[in-house]
Amino acid sequence: MSDINFDAIWSLISSYSLKILGSIAILLIGKWLVDRVSKLLSKAITVSKFDETLSRFILNVIKTLLIVFVIIAAISNLGIETSMFVAAFGALGLAIGMAFKDTFSNIGAGILIVFFRPFKIGDTVEVSGVLGVVSEISIFSTILKTGDNKTIIVPNGQIINDNIINYSKEGTRRVEIVFGIDYNDDLKLAKEIILKIANENPKVLKNPAPFVGVSSLGDNSVNLAARLWCLSGDFMDVQFSMLEAVKLEFDNQGISIPFPQLNIHYPQKKQSE
Repeated sequence: MSDINFDAIWSLISSYSLKILGSIAILLIGKWLVDRVSKLLSKAITVSKFDETLSRFILNVIKTLLIVFVIIAAISNLGIETSMFVAAFGALGLAIGMAFKDTFSNIGAGILIVFFRPFKIGDTVEVSGVLGVVSEISIFSTILKTGDNKTIIVPNGQIINDNIINYSKEGTRRVEIVFGIDYNDDLKLAKEIILKIANENPKVLKNPAPFVGVSSLGDNSVNLAARLWCLSGDFMDVQFSMLEAVKLEFDNQGISIPFPQLNIHYPQKKQSE
């Protein structure tokens, strides 16, 4: 049996011990540097008043990439071939991408929403068949509060791939209300009543001026369309107050709001002789 070369073994252990200590040092120092860089970037973004949602996403991406770089550097210091780790990371990234493609789609859509700003927090919007006020825009989804105080979370991918109706973008909205009156009622009086009530409503804008006209001649009524402009936030108030005030004044002036009626005629039976 040949003698064991303890000197060679000790030399090998010493060599790898130094490399292990060096790799640990790379990890510790690298982690410290990554934290410092992240804090500096966070302060810079805060000072520049960059969008909070997008800035958090960018910081997370940068921090993750830097940590991966530090790990690869530590492994490389041990003398291990890093090309296989790069290939493994690539394969893992592809697998994760396939598994979470919808999630990444939502992230991309969230970035588009933040950059192009089809709506902002506080806007009243209709997206993916949901109407509500935007309360939060995150990387993955947008949170809406409905009129009856429901919280609805809509994935950003659905929002980008569908129509977006923003009721707050322009600041003003047009209210259109249709009033039906009987064919025997005074048409001019009915128009005057609607216009008078609209002009007296403090939430109805004077410019553009309120307009009332005959929109159609129905089976049971003459339909008058009132078109009024108001601030976006006053839309529902104007609609409710106009409907109530016009109905009460119509009653006072004897103008009726007809409803569908069906007349049935029975044939008369001949009396037997």
